[in-house]
Amino acid sequence: MAEQKIKQDIPIGANIRRIREQRGLGQTELVRLLQLEGVAMTREALVKIERGTQHIRATQLRGICTALKTTYEELLRGD
Repeated sequence: MAEQKIKQDIPIGANIRRIREQRGLGQTELVRLLQLEGVAMTREALVKIERGTQHIRATQLRGICTALKTTYEELLRGD
């Protein structure tokens, strides 16, 4: 069964970028943290997710939530 992708009708990518920058993390640092959590992601994929040009997978969202020490609500906020 293929992993579920989350369509970015809400600005998930922009929220990830905002929170990542608030935490003082670069994209490469976030990708390294994700890889330590067992989430396969490249920096290029993160760039596309933050720009909203690539759907985010459920496991990636879960890993980002953990790595950024934030909530799903914060990542999925649509304002």
